[in-house]
Amino acid sequence: MSAPKAVKGMRDLLPPETALWNHVDAVAREVFAAYNYGEIRTPLLEETQLFARGVGAETDIVAKEMYSFDDRDGGSLTLRPEATATVVRAHIEHNLGLVPGLSKLYYIGPMFRRERPQKGRYRQFFQIGAEAIGSESPIVDAEMLEMLCTFFDRVGLKDYRILLNSLGDQVCRPKYLATLREALAKVKDKLCGDCQRRADTNPLRVLDCKVPQDQEIIAGLPLITDSLCAPCADHYAALRRHLDARGIAYEMTPRMVRGLDYYTRTTFEFVHGSLGAQNSVLGGGRYDGLSEVLGGPKAPGIGFSIGEDRLVYLLAESGAAPSPAALDAYVVWLGDAAFTHAAAVARRLRAAGHRVEVQPEPYKMRRALELASKQGARFALIIGDNEIASQRYPLKNLATGEQKELNEQEILAALAAPR
Repeated sequence: MSAPKAVKGMRDLLPPETALWNHVDAVAREVFAAYNYGEIRTPLLEETQLFARGVGAETDIVAKEMYSFDDRDGGSLTLRPEATATVVRAHIEHNLGLVPGLSKLYYIGPMFRRERPQKGRYRQFFQIGAEAIGSESPIVDAEMLEMLCTFFDRVGLKDYRILLNSLGDQVCRPKYLATLREALAKVKDKLCGDCQRRADTNPLRVLDCKVPQDQEIIAGLPLITDSLCAPCADHYAALRRHLDARGIAYEMTPRMVRGLDYYTRTTFEFVHGSLGAQNSVLGGGRYDGLSEVLGGPKAPGIGFSIGEDRLVYLLAESGAAPSPAALDAYVVWLGDAAFTHAAAVARRLRAAGHRVEVQPEPYKMRRALELASKQGARFALIIGDNEIASQRYPLKNLATGEQKELNEQEILAALAAPR
């Protein structure tokens, strides 16, 4: 029988790599809290219809990539492929629109899509995202982009670029889609198979095609920004003014669309060159009609999701990752009678905030010190019967070999001293 392995496209995250994941999560929580976002935790499973209605039945996510199965009660359930529809469902279910002010919510957790695994992309992947629900104002959009710049700067990601576009609304987008379909009808047979299908089912997605031989044809298609109605054009212009006032650089990208049907008006991506063709680290946009599509009240909103797998990869590659936490002390105990005392000393050192390991079973001194060094401990703390009697313990600096006999308070001071 072969040894078990993780399912294709899924993986284990192990220390010390998880230290970087925890660092990214901690910075996100800190920055989002500063902008008055609170955490929401939603189920991994939702009714399949939520995504079919919210994301769009003709999108690649719903049509090709979801992990769905029949439940015993006859319904269909799906492992969440994205979180915005889930958060908006929670917003409707719990009447969050009745709470004064914006609903500003963030989430951190796994999503699931059955797509081709590649660099920084997995079938179970992790997202960090946020939603601001309750306002159509471009000020909310600009503040969200400012928050993201703050997050990336603090986490240590450099050289990212912001791509910006507007997809119009329910007034002007149908007119643009008619124009786009007319243009696609003339070139459809020259496009790749996926784009030929999308030309009929979801023509906006043709603009997002990455097939090299299609790019020259796509470059000649009509631009959505040329078809914006006056309110959408004004919204887009106001957003750019607010970004300019905040000193946030961006690139207007009139052919950028998102792969989800619920987006309206503002759309954006943060991209990084190190990821190659699939260079998006973050995507988001406004979804002013999603709540109504899901059967809720009017609740305009904007949100984003960060591909945390890709972000962690970039940080590790760039050297921006923090050093893993070092082991402060390895406690060596000599004789069974010393173990209880050693465990109590270790407990007090840990309570003071230090990272401490206690040898798990009786070892000879040489073996214990070898293990302490291999685990990267700064000090070995040695406890035997004589040390218990005197309340003074040898503390050995494993880098220099220097050893001193110290009481517990002196040991705490030594562990707290800079390296």
